[in-house]
Amino acid sequence: MKQPKISIVIPVYNAETYLDECVQSILHQTYNDIELILVNDGSKDRSHEICKQYVHKPNVKYIEKDNGGASS
Repeated sequence: MKQPKISIVIPVYNAETYLDECVQSILHQTYNDIELILVNDGSKDRSHEICKQYVHKPNVKYIEKDNGGASS
C-alpha cells in the first residue's frame, strides 16, 4: 500500500533568521512524498529571496500575498 502524500504549509513573515534551516529540515526527511508550500505573508525582510531559492524543486510551491495575518 502506498503511503499518502503529505502537504506541509509554512506561513512566512519576516522569518529570514530561521527560514532556510526550517526548509532544509523538511526537505531532508526520509519520507519523500512531501509537498512543501511556503506562504509569504508580506515579509519586509529577505524571506522572499530565501523562498525563491527553493521554487526550482518539484515538490516546493511558493505563494506570495499581501500581509493579512495568520488567519488569512
